[in-house]
Order: sequence, then structure tokens, then C-alpha cells
Amino acid sequence: MNALAIELQTYFTAFAHAQRDLAANTISAYRDTWRMLIKYLAETTRTRAEHIDFTDVDAEHVSAFLDYLETERDNTVSTRNCRLCAIRAVLSHAVANHPEHAATITRVLAMPPKRHPQPMLEFLTTAEADALINAPDRKRWTGRRDHALLVLAIQTGLRVSELCSLTTSNAHLGSSANITCAGKGRRKRATPLTASTVAVMTAYLTERAARPGQALFCGPTGHHLSRDALEHRLAIHLATAAPSCPSLAEKHVTLHTLRHTAAMNLLAQGVDVAVIALWLGHQRTQSADAYLHADMNIKQTAIDRTRPPNTKPGTYHPEPNILAWLGTL
Repeated sequence: MNALAIELQTYFTAFAHAQRDLAANTISAYRDTWRMLIKYLAETTRTRAEHIDFTDVDAEHVSAFLDYLETERDNTVSTRNCRLCAIRAVLSHAVANHPEHAATITRVLAMPPKRHPQPMLEFLTTAEADALINAPDRKRWTGRRDHALLVLAIQTGLRVSELCSLTTSNAHLGSSANITCAGKGRRKRATPLTASTVAVMTAYLTERAARPGQALFCGPTGHHLSRDALEHRLAIHLATAAPSCPSLAEKHVTLHTLRHTAAMNLLAQGVDVAVIALWLGHQRTQSADAYLHADMNIKQTAIDRTRPPNTKPGTYHPEPNILAWLGTL
């Protein structure tokens, strides 16, 4: 077993768990990155995977691997940068243990993430959200479950991982109704529920009590639904809702889009951006600034305030008779 193999085993079995206590999703993402990298290096260098060592993980090969992710696997720049972060995480731990490879490792650690334009946030309008919520067939158990899930997701803005991990004990439907969860970075928070959400969740939990397990949104055996299962159910309901709301078909809607929708609903009601950041469980309040850029009403209000006092607010429309207008000059 070479030095790289030993370092990978040490990192994933001891350091990531015992010292860093990284989240399971983070460890899985780092693991998958290194599996892809080693397979890529084995094919590129024509070396058996078990023989790949630190000398093969140099800046040139890592750069080529990142380009391969974009060009061959059609990964986004964000995914590319996340893979680079996973590579650097392991190498940062390894550099102190293997000074003989410090020069090679340092060059990889110095590689910057690739810059890219940030896309505009996509969210659902009120009509689109209503169409999606009403799409599940509530004559069936799965439809009633999915209806409750969509109502909760759009009102609270929980992350996909948070929705997947909810248990029945996380729902508190008495006075000051709220849903509790352990979010990103293991930060715990409680999100208040509206009266309409409480009504839906109360009816759902009454029926849910007859089923096994403690997962709030469960499958047939009572276990938690996976991220893929939730996205699959969402795709089904989007297809059902699209005929009655054609604009849904023009958007790329994921469960994270529902999170953006919750934030935009709060912003439309005049909630401060800092409060929205806390609501969504962001570590930094600046993370919610993107919602200001996505809200055209805020921008329209701002531009209306820049007009002279005697100017009627609204969008400019040219005179229909241009010759008559020129004659008034």
C-alpha cells in the first residue's frame, strides 16, 4: 500500500469523522471525488489504480481532471469547484505527513477555483406554487404525503437534506407551531409554521401515525425518502401541474427552487434580508443578498424613486404617432 492509499484511509476513517466530524453528505462527496480522480489518473497514466501515488496527483493532472469533468461529464463550474475543494481537503491534511511530496501538493493547493457568472435565482410565482401544491392526487396516501411535503417545503424553505431527515418528533403543532431541524453545519433551528401549514400537517400526521417508522415523510416501509425519491416525486407533480400552469414547463424546478420560493415570498412581504438569512439557516446574512437581485419589484420601486417628483411612475411607452410627437419639439 503506497503513501496516497494510506493517507486516504487515514483521512476518511479517522480525520474526517473523529477530528473534523464532517457531515455524511460532505464525506460522501469527498469520497466520490477521489474515486473519480483515481480512476481518471489510472486511465490517463496507464497505471493500476492501487499504484496511483502523490506523484501522479500533480497540478497538471488535477487541472486535466477538472477540465474532463466539464467537457466529458458536462459538470457545471460549481461542481468542478466543489471537486477541487474535495481534492484540496485531503491534500491539506496530507502535506504535513508527507513533506517529501510537499512541492507537488503545494502546487495543487495553490490552484484557484474557476470563476463563473452566477445565474439568476429561479423561483415559483404564487400561481405556479398553487398549481404544484394541488397537483398530487390526494385520493391516495402518496398524494396526501406529497401534498404535505410541498406545502411544508414552500412555506419553510427547508433544504432537501433537511426534508429527508425530518422525523415526526420534529413537527410541533401546538401553540407557537414550528418545525425543527439540524441544518447545514449541524446548526439547529426552528422554523415557524402558518395556520394553513399546521392544518395540512395535522391531518397528515394523524394518518401518518398508523404507519411504521419515525420518518416524517416516509416510504412504504416507514423509512426516510431519499433525495432522489423526493426529486422524482417532484418531477411527477410538475408534469401533472404543467397543463394548468404552462409557465412551469419553462422553468427548471428542483426542490431547491422551492427553497428560493419561500425566500422570495418572505421578501415580497417586506421581511428584512437578514431575517430571511436566519430563516433559511445561512451562516452569513450576506448569503441572502441574491434574493434582492432576483426581485424585480424591489428594483422597479428603486427606479421609480429616481424619477422627478412630477413624473408619473410606470414603464415608458413611446408615443404612437412619432410624426406628431416630433412636431411638438
